Amino acid sequence: MQSIESSSHRRGLRLTNVALLVVVIAFIVAIIFAANQNDVVGWMVVAIAGGWLILSTVSLIMVVRGARAVHKTAQNFGSNIAAASAGGTVVDASDPMRDTKVDHSLKIVEVQKRVISEELTKGVEQADIEMIERALDTIEMTAANARDMINPDRHNKSKPDSDNGQGTISGDIIN
Repeated sequence: MQSIESSSHRRGLRLTNVALLVVVIAFIVAIIFAANQNDVVGWMVVAIAGGWLILSTVSLIMVVRGARAVHKTAQNFGSNIAAASAGGTVVDASDPMRDTKVDHSLKIVEVQKRVISEELTKGVEQADIEMIERALDTIEMTAANARDMINPDRHNKSKPDSDNGQGTISGDIIN
């Protein structure tokens, strides 16, 4: 399959190069005839041939860029299909918006950790327990949101603790 694609690619490239060569030769011949004749019609033919040369060069460049983009998209699509069929979740590692959101989530966690540390340094009697609980809730919510951004399908899988907390351990925390 690879050799068929590369041979047809080479054949198309050769044909394009031949067509571009014909336009360049026509341009050179028009310049020579216009210089020998030194008349207005000859120079108009030179201008027309030059325009066609520029147009064909620009279109060749655009077609090559488009072909490369299509080839890259096809490769990405093929790798995404392979990853999905292997059972993995496809996450684009180069998503700047997702990276910014995860970075913001981690900053929130850092700020809330600092709030908790400041409250705990005040001592048990003077610490604002409600503020500590709000900070812990914020950390929990932010971590869940960040995990959802990284793995959007994590809630679709069956979990052993799907009974929402029944059978969990409860008691007092001793420092």
